[in-house]
Amino acid sequence: MKKIEIVGYKRANLGRTESQAIRAEGNVPCVLYGGAEQVHFYAPVILFRDLIYTPNIFEVALNIEGEEYRAILQETQFHPVSDILLHADFLLVTDDKPVKMAVPVRLTGSAPGVQKGGKLVTRVRKLRVKGTVSNIPDFIDVDVSGLDLGKSVRVGQIPVKNIEMLEQASNPVASIEIPRALRGSLK
Repeated sequence: MKKIEIVGYKRANLGRTESQAIRAEGNVPCVLYGGAEQVHFYAPVILFRDLIYTPNIFEVALNIEGEEYRAILQETQFHPVSDILLHADFLLVTDDKPVKMAVPVRLTGSAPGVQKGGKLVTRVRKLRVKGTVSNIPDFIDVDVSGLDLGKSVRVGQIPVKNIEMLEQASNPVASIEIPRALRGSLK
């Protein structure tokens, strides 16, 4: 998994007015869960750009006033109108504790159905998995080289090692749609 660092500062006061003052200064109120106690802190909103607005997943190195934590971004909250980041939740990770994450799907190979005129459609962009942080891959590769017209790759057909899929095995990940022009000629 890729790594990114976020530098934060502990929050002295909690509550709505304090959070609004933090946001007005261009910072994001955050919470770190999973340890002996919760750590409330804030960080500049600009540091979240590479973490949030990308399909990649990251292990976050949190530096909160000199204390180092390994974490993953668990949840974010955005303003409903302006799409400004309002709050971020992090989960403390260790090497032996399994975590649940949504890992991006990467399609590989060339499908014969596309060469016959079909359209490759990605049904799922991310798959939820459970495993230790060291075993979670950057991408889940899905081979579409065996897909013909009207066929699909399902979650149960994807080989994974050392992680557990949390999606239903019957859910399609990618499929080849038959265009209207070819539907009559295939019968």
